Amino acid sequence: MPQTHRTSVCIIGAGPAGLLLSQLLANAGVDSIVIDRRDRAYIEGRIRAGVLEQGTVDALTEAGVGDRMHREGLVHSGFDLAFDGDRHRIDIAALTGKSVLVYGQTEVTRDLFDKRMAEGGCFFFNVEDVTPGALKTHQPTVSFQHDGQPVTVTCDYVAGCDGFHGVSRKSIPADVLRTFERVYPFGWLGVLTERPPVSDELIYANHARGFALCSMRSATRSRYYLQCDADDDPENWSDDRFWDELRLRIGAEAAANLQTGPSFEKSIAPLRSFVAEPMRYGNLFLAGDAAHIVPPTGAKGLNLAVADVRLLARALAERYRSGSTTHIDSYSRIVLARVWKVERFSWQLSNLMHQFPDHTDFERKMQRAEFDYLVQSEAASKTIAENYVGLPLE
Repeated sequence: MPQTHRTSVCIIGAGPAGLLLSQLLANAGVDSIVIDRRDRAYIEGRIRAGVLEQGTVDALTEAGVGDRMHREGLVHSGFDLAFDGDRHRIDIAALTGKSVLVYGQTEVTRDLFDKRMAEGGCFFFNVEDVTPGALKTHQPTVSFQHDGQPVTVTCDYVAGCDGFHGVSRKSIPADVLRTFERVYPFGWLGVLTERPPVSDELIYANHARGFALCSMRSATRSRYYLQCDADDDPENWSDDRFWDELRLRIGAEAAANLQTGPSFEKSIAPLRSFVAEPMRYGNLFLAGDAAHIVPPTGAKGLNLAVADVRLLARALAERYRSGSTTHIDSYSRIVLARVWKVERFSWQLSNLMHQFPDHTDFERKMQRAEFDYLVQSEAASKTIAENYVGLPLE
């Protein structure tokens, strides 16, 4: 028997962007239904970034899911950039008066799920054949299969928070949608290990053999990355090989503090920069990875999605509170202006910190000159710091 449901906002995607949007709308008295092609356990288990801008921390606190984050998150007031063993600390607290918080995206997702479930949020998991329709009308629909039965949700607005491979962006006609993309000629090999981090702060390193990153998820769990070929296989990397290569790339000073151990997660992520325009089509709104991807170098993926959602939630809440569509009508323009600035920062930092196979000796010298300029110029370091802690919402 076909099922039909009615809600104000149908949210496609139950990752952190969709969950946060649902929670912020609920706080404003706006109902929503959230659907996802995966189940909760799978969504919570996805390993992602863990550096939160102040604006992201504020949004999660506002949503009512900040208690554990504030209790367990690690406040960072700076990070290190290294080039062939030379290190330069970007003191973000001194340069901007702000800090960032290290708290895993997995934990953010779990906190949001706990809150939404406790408040009776409406979810459909393991859905198939998701089809947004009538997007240019005042009553768009989202149809899908659930437990072998057809389901149709009628709503006022559809929020596409279903990631790069989701259906939302693909629902915008090709003659309307424009996309911009830069695919990088390498990937990141990442491991998780139950060992204390090598440093109290993140270390981004550029070495002749490639990029490396020393990060963490907690005081006892570390996350490390190595630049590798995009088509490499994690099976090619034993733990011993990974640790040997990491020691080499981060330099003797950092390597002296490295505590190695067995990895319990090992994967390779490709790197790309991607933007889709516009981020609104009719009554469909894109947010997060459905509209844009950034290379992970600047730790911006989750933070950029949260910024989208904060602006979208404000626009929708205003519509239901006062009937005004001012912020709905300006959503795509305002969000994209910020997206491109964040894309620029992630692209710039990626260009500085990686070894590119097609770089000439001249371009490698330019990388070194850029690093030396950062070391010598407080203004240059402040520019990096301002972007790292997060640009203003508008």
